[in-house]
Amino acid sequence: MTRQTIRNLRVPLPEETYDQLKSESNRAHRPATTLAREAISHWLEERRRSRLAGDIETYAREHANTDADLDADLERATLMLA
Repeated sequence: MTRQTIRNLRVPLPEETYDQLKSESNRAHRPATTLAREAISHWLEERRRSRLAGDIETYAREHANTDADLDADLERATLMLA
């Protein structure tokens, strides 16, 4: 198993956000840093997925009605199933 390098990042938080994080940490019986790390990872993954969806949408729009477009029969069949 490879060891992952852990880097520290100081993130100043508004007092209300800090208090909410600490409260959730206490309720979950988990360190606030773990919750923050998970929240950041989740946000980054959502951003990646959103970018990918945008890239696919752009590709589809740019290649509509070209040789790179879906086969018309396949597309019709897919739309009928929806």
